[in-house]
Amino acid sequence: MTERKAILYRMVLPDHVCPYGVRAKEMLEESGFEIDDRLLETRDEVDAFKEQHGVATTPQIFVDDERIGGADDLEGWLEDA
Repeated sequence: MTERKAILYRMVLPDHVCPYGVRAKEMLEESGFEIDDRLLETRDEVDAFKEQHGVATTPQIFVDDERIGGADDLEGWLEDA
């Protein structure tokens, strides 16, 4: 069986951990993915990531170089998989 791998970019600031990022990580773990968990730890890192990828929100999940989207998108994607 092929290992399923995902890259998860999520916001973990000193005063705020994004609950959607936590939810996305839990969904990936429950689905058996190996997760490359990339934390965005400053507001500047979050803003630079969003600008680089042309997205408005975090978390963002990538599987096989395909951007799945945020936590809600991931939930739908996993249901359809």
